[in-house]
Amino acid sequence: MASSSHPTLTEDQVALLREKVLAHVATVMPDGSPHVTPVWVDTDGEAVLFNTAKGRLKYRNLSRDPRVAISLSAKDNDYRTVVMRGRAEIIEEGADAHIDRLAKKYLGADSYPGRQPGEVRVTVRVVPETIHRRG
Repeated sequence: MASSSHPTLTEDQVALLREKVLAHVATVMPDGSPHVTPVWVDTDGEAVLFNTAKGRLKYRNLSRDPRVAISLSAKDNDYRTVVMRGRAEIIEEGADAHIDRLAKKYLGADSYPGRQPGEVRVTVRVVPETIHRRG
């Protein structure tokens, strides 16, 4: 449940997160510099969700420092955006099903075709601490 101390996503932002748009996620490198990668996203209505694998750079960064920034824009309107900062919660349970749902959304595939043997998937859940609002 969303805490009153955290801003909440608007209905339009939740709708945008459910569209087939790429987000850019920034994590913090060990030297403090930013690392930005495009990711598939969705939402549970309160937080932004994306998926990665254990051992990847963004996983290592988030395991060490959970601060994250996320930015995305609608394909048809650059000014319809979600721009936020928060802290990542890394969840292993259900992550394989989550990446399959994202593959369905973004590729139309029933399962994620990029899965590697022995790979352990994780869902990253980011609750907004700040949300940039236009206007």
